[in-house]
Amino acid sequence: MKQEQGIVLETIGDLAKVRIGRHEECGSCGACAGAQHVVVDAVNPLGAQAGQRVRFAFREENVLTGAFVVFILPLLFGGLGAVVGHWLARLFELEGNTPYILGAVFFFLLALVLVKLFDRRAAKEQALKPVIIEILDKHQS
Repeated sequence: MKQEQGIVLETIGDLAKVRIGRHEECGSCGACAGAQHVVVDAVNPLGAQAGQRVRFAFREENVLTGAFVVFILPLLFGGLGAVVGHWLARLFELEGNTPYILGAVFFFLLALVLVKLFDRRAAKEQALKPVIIEILDKHQS
């Protein structure tokens, strides 16, 4: 399990919104251009309050799965769509690049729908969220 530190911004039920600073892995990604801080929803079993610095843990495989779904899956689906477009073009004896492009675009858009469904499922599933494991500042700031 990977661990990070952050500051609790607010608590909502058994969840806490935790602001973490960017680190080397975030800085090289570029997906959050201009963002100096990332906010995550973390399970809050210790009852951390707003303003407290906390340490939280998350499974690295969840990060890898999310990165695959968001970045790689649409590319794979686009390629698959181009292959399906090629197959349909041969089946219906179509000329030109239009079937390949339409197939790639259709499957890419389908992948974006799957990414959105994955995101909704991940947002609801507590097991995929980081968990606060330690309150570093016992007092509120």
